[in-house]
Order: sequence, then structure tokens, then C-alpha cells
Amino acid sequence: MANDLAWNRDGGAAPRSRPLALLRDPWVILLLALAALGLAWAATGTAPAAVRALWQWSPALLRGLGVNIQISVLAMALGTIAGLAVGALSLSPSWLLRRLTRAYVLLFRNAPILVLVYFTTYVFPFELGVGRWSVPFPDWIKVVIGLGLPASANVAEIFRGAIQSIPSAQWEAAQSLAFRRAQIFRMIVLPQCVRRMLPSWMNLYASITMSTSLASLVGVHDLVDTATVASNTVARTDFTILVYFTLLALFFAYCYPIARWTRYLERRHEHH
Repeated sequence: MANDLAWNRDGGAAPRSRPLALLRDPWVILLLALAALGLAWAATGTAPAAVRALWQWSPALLRGLGVNIQISVLAMALGTIAGLAVGALSLSPSWLLRRLTRAYVLLFRNAPILVLVYFTTYVFPFELGVGRWSVPFPDWIKVVIGLGLPASANVAEIFRGAIQSIPSAQWEAAQSLAFRRAQIFRMIVLPQCVRRMLPSWMNLYASITMSTSLASLVGVHDLVDTATVASNTVARTDFTILVYFTLLALFFAYCYPIARWTRYLERRHEHH
């Protein structure tokens, strides 16, 4: 993969043109070639029957992808909030809190995600009683919780590792300048932690996004479920192959830029 930094004449590092570097990526070239082929078929009216059926189903497939993205964003938001709280408690002076948070992290980092999705789907009620009313508890929210649990455990470890990676000399120097502990954390430690956490956090988000494909197993009408319905409706072998290749391509098109940006941030962090 091409480096994102090129050396200028003065010996300094100058950023290379990001759009040009992206156009040299073989995966981007492949996606652009496929898009050009599809446009050529549409313009000339020579598209195969399977491709024409895929065009008809493409709005539904994109709506399904939107459901997966919605679940991943909410699961990661839930996991980040809970993970930061658990990570902060894991650094508590209390040995009991440290033991409890360690047990939480070990439990949800090592539990299979599919088991957690089934657990939250079938253990939590299908309706919540609020006074006289019954409020439905949708399956997609249960999937958000099921994915948010392992996300929170991983975020807790990422946060704990980032805090512990800050040299103790920085704490001591700030204390010698009469900074309070809250000020040290907010003004000195936290900005460094965010920069160190971001690549790992983005990798975790990409992993959670790919895990949202499990939502179809518990009745959520997502991208995988839409592809299955499309395959059964059209009932053509060539279309079935094409629609599942399209499913892979859509997940790849969403997650690959995240992976590229993560690698860029990692290299940038190494240079700093």
C-alpha cells in the first residue's frame, strides 16, 4: 500500500495528494471498473438478466445496509460510553472495583458474539411494561445491546491501556506546576489518550460493523436478510451468486476506507 507521506526537497515530510493515492489503490480501481461496466450495460440495454434483477433490488439492498450501519453506530456508541466508564473504574484504588471490572472485561471479551446476540434477543422481553402501556422492544435494539457488550469490554481495555501508556513523569511534572488531578487528566492526559485510542477504536468499529450481519439470524431485516429474500424471490442461480457477491462488496466498500484511515492514523502516530 502506498505511503501517505512523501519527502520534499527540504527534507521534511509533505502530505501526498490523497485523491491520487486513492485512485492508485487496486481495490478502488476494481470497484470503479465494475461501476463503469454497470453503467455501460445500463446505457446500451445489454445487461444480463441477473444484473437487471440486481438493479431492481439495489434500493432494498442499500436500505438493508443502512440498517446494518445504524446498528453498528448505536452499538459502538453504547460500547464506548459503557467502556469508558468501565475503563475508568478499572483504574480505581478500590481492589473490589478493579476485580469487578476485570471480570466484566474477561466475560464479554471472550464470549462469542453470536451467543451474546441470541442471549439479548431471547432473554430480554419482547415488550416492556410502562404503567398501563406495553412498549415493544424491537429485535434490532436487542442486537445493539448484544454487540455493545463486547464493544464496551474492548473499549475498556483500549482506554486502560492508553491511560497506562502515558509516562508517569507527565503526571509528576504537571503536579509540580500546581495542576489539580482533574486538570491534569482533562488537559494533558485525555488528549493524548484520544489520539492513541483512535486507531484501535476504529478497528473495533469495523469489526462490530461486520458482526451486524448476525442480526439477520434473529429476524432483523438487514442487508443479509434482504439478500436472502431477493435470492429466494428471483430463484436464479446466477442471480444468487451475484447478489451475495454484491453483499460482500457493500460491506467491503463501507469497511475498507475505515481500515485505510486506521493505517494512516497509526503511521501518523508513529511519526509523532
